[in-house]
Amino acid sequence: MASPANSSQNGGIIGKTNTTSFGKCTVTSITATGAGTITTQAGTRVIQTLLVAGGGSGGRNMAGGGGAGGVRCLSPIAVCGSTPYAAVIGAGAATVTSPPGSGLYGTDTTLTIGATTYTAEGGGGGGPIGACHVGGDGGSGGGAAGNTSSATRAGGSGNTPAQPCNQGNPGGGVGSPYPGAPAGAGRAAGAGGGGAGGAGGSRDGGPCKAGGAGGAGIPITSTYPGAPVTGVGGGGGGGAMADGPVGAIGPAGPHGGGAGGTNGTPATTGTANTGGGGGGGSSTGSPSDYDGYAGGSGIVIVKELNSASGVWSMQSQFSAKSQGTWPQLGYDSSYLVIAGGGGGGYGGGGAGGYRNSFASETPGGPSATTESQIFLPSGDHTITVGAGGSGAPRCGPQGNSGSDGNDSIFSTITSIGGGGGGASPGLSGRLGGSGGGSGRCATSPSTVGAGTSNQGFPGGVATGTPEGQSGGGGGAGEAGGTDGVGFGGDGLSSSITDSAVTRGGGGGGSADHTTAPRAGGDGGGGAGSANDPGVAATGGTANTGGGGGGGAPGYPGSPPRQAAAGGSGVVIVRGPSAVTFTAAPCTNTTSTTPGGCKVATFTVSGTLTVS
Repeated sequence: MASPANSSQNGGIIGKTNTTSFGKCTVTSITATGAGTITTQAGTRVIQTLLVAGGGSGGRNMAGGGGAGGVRCLSPIAVCGSTPYAAVIGAGAATVTSPPGSGLYGTDTTLTIGATTYTAEGGGGGGPIGACHVGGDGGSGGGAAGNTSSATRAGGSGNTPAQPCNQGNPGGGVGSPYPGAPAGAGRAAGAGGGGAGGAGGSRDGGPCKAGGAGGAGIPITSTYPGAPVTGVGGGGGGGAMADGPVGAIGPAGPHGGGAGGTNGTPATTGTANTGGGGGGGSSTGSPSDYDGYAGGSGIVIVKELNSASGVWSMQSQFSAKSQGTWPQLGYDSSYLVIAGGGGGGYGGGGAGGYRNSFASETPGGPSATTESQIFLPSGDHTITVGAGGSGAPRCGPQGNSGSDGNDSIFSTITSIGGGGGGASPGLSGRLGGSGGGSGRCATSPSTVGAGTSNQGFPGGVATGTPEGQSGGGGGAGEAGGTDGVGFGGDGLSSSITDSAVTRGGGGGGSADHTTAPRAGGDGGGGAGSANDPGVAATGGTANTGGGGGGGAPGYPGSPPRQAAAGGSGVVIVRGPSAVTFTAAPCTNTTSTTPGGCKVATFTVSGTLTVS
């Protein structure tokens, strides 16, 4: 049977093959300096972006040209349709008209998407004649000024981090006068400022008295058709020497740089919305010939992408989703992930592993370094909150070690459960996020349970007779025993919820009949038990990852004191104001900070939904 006339061979969809656009491949620019916004079209999922900072101004008096503003060509970024994103367009540095004559720095350009702010750095100023001469560092570096001494002068360095489209190149340097040059003759002119596509031109002493050329910028029309400029990031040319001929200017860097000045011809400014560096001033002529001229302002250009052609057909949507290449919307989020604390043995239990990416706060353990935020795509995310380890089942003369705490898991982040406290006689605490304290020993100090890098500290050692003091568990902020033998190590404070809370304290070790009980560390660590006072061990505080207190062996008239369990862990996620968090089950909670950030707190395992 023949197919109906209005059917198609596109997987059963009735009608013509659908080529409806989910947002056209549109190029939009922000050119006015200062704060602004750019709003994506409905249906846009990905943008390709160019950020250009303001250019530096040239220096005054036989000076270096200004460096171009930094140029960043960002890799495609997932965005939400019909959403405004904040931008700040950097201004070009102002003209320099008076001593000491150092070229000024251009202003940074920024674009904020979710919790991430992308920055292009302002261009460096051209070096002035005088004691310093060197060019300023920046997105691209400013050129060095000419000199009369034998010393060489360096151009400013450019900013070239490991990212798509490096920000810029260094400015040109200046060599010494040629050997035997008479005073006032043969001096090097000013060097050119660096550009996005090349370094500024350097100058040496000798008969050529023209300023150095500004570094080249880069063309953009092929990538961003219809943009208000054809190229960006040209460096400013250097200023000429006093006896240089008319026309011996430092050439402007292509794509926005200003030319250097000479006797009778002032320098020129960098072109607006290119981030071009301004030209350096001459060493003679009218007052305006001396001046170092202004840099050009920056720009943000956004190209909305939905496929290579700018259109997602229904077929390409299906293919992308089935192959996992469909752009995922999401948000950069901070986290605090704490595992369950270790249970006490004789020694105190170690705190659960402590991992933290919020602001400048660090994870636990010695030499901890700041961790990065996590990109959370829209959808459901499973979160595991680790339970605390159980205390040793008995504490006779040959007592057992405490159980390790359980891991907490969020996305790619796993915090290791705290190590259980060590058994008698003198057995090491167990390793973990933070290590457990050693069990009581008969004659000499024992070994300790190790912590995990960027999560926690080791447990403390036990002492010999007559004290019979077991070691305290390690905490997120310090080793067990730091505050005295048997004391649990302190935890760390975090303000990820906008309220400072200390978590991750180690459990205190148990004490024989001649000693008092030892406290757990700040941040939920349980206290150790003691025979003579008849004090029982206490457990680690729930949702702090605190270690459990160690149990005492008991003597005639004093029964054994049970070791205590570690406290459960916690997972806290903080995202930008644009995100919506939903936490299940309802035991877990969500909140909004006074600044508008969203916070989800998981006290039990569950599911975080991001939208």
